[in-house]
Amino acid sequence: MSPVRFLGLGLAAVACLSLAAPAQAQESGDGFLFHPPHGAVSIRGGFNHATAGSDLFSFTASQLTVTTHDFSSLTFATDVDVSLTPRLDARFGFGFSQSTTPSEFRDFVDNNRQPIQQSTEFQRLPVTGSLKMYLSKPGRSIGHFAWIPSRYAPYVGGGGGVMWYRFRQAGDFIDFETYKVFPDTFNSDGWAPTLHGFAGTDVSLNSRFAVTIEGRYEWAHKDLSADFARFQPIDLSGFALTAGFVIRY
Repeated sequence: MSPVRFLGLGLAAVACLSLAAPAQAQESGDGFLFHPPHGAVSIRGGFNHATAGSDLFSFTASQLTVTTHDFSSLTFATDVDVSLTPRLDARFGFGFSQSTTPSEFRDFVDNNRQPIQQSTEFQRLPVTGSLKMYLSKPGRSIGHFAWIPSRYAPYVGGGGGVMWYRFRQAGDFIDFETYKVFPDTFNSDGWAPTLHGFAGTDVSLNSRFAVTIEGRYEWAHKDLSADFARFQPIDLSGFALTAGFVIRY
């Protein structure tokens, strides 16, 4: 299954869960639920700062009119939480970030004194499992029938998974042995193991909905394909700061 198709199926699943929540409105009271939530679905957007610490990024930045900051980008993330205990959830999620940067060689032009142009694309799609622990009770039960959410519910967590990536450069390049300009495409993609840690806070709007803000750091490295064989493993790590909304179910 391709990563794009996987992302589409994931979005469809999240949409189904989101639509299911209003259908359960009869289980909600005025500011409370008739039972503790079974879990939650969160949908967030924000910015992912790519560490870009390996030599492929520094070489690209030295030769082309890009900087390592250009590999950072907007990001989308969604998670499905399943309650294990009142303060511990199992979390399953995925995210997506992509930067596309047009550039040209810094120190060279072609025979017509025109820029030698190309484009660099960097994609990351982590698929992860985590444990999420609330630092205080996310809500309280009143008797056996009512559950009232806390206004603020800070949490921390961590886990691992796999990350699909693509580093692709397409356009015109220089053969440094002959100094001839030639068109080409260089590509490396695949799956890499990843670890992550995160911290955030949910802010309840009512019994069913909350807004959330989260910071997450992911660690990942992967050997490059033959197109970039002389480089070290690519650094796929980064820090993402996201905000969005939560639907309890």
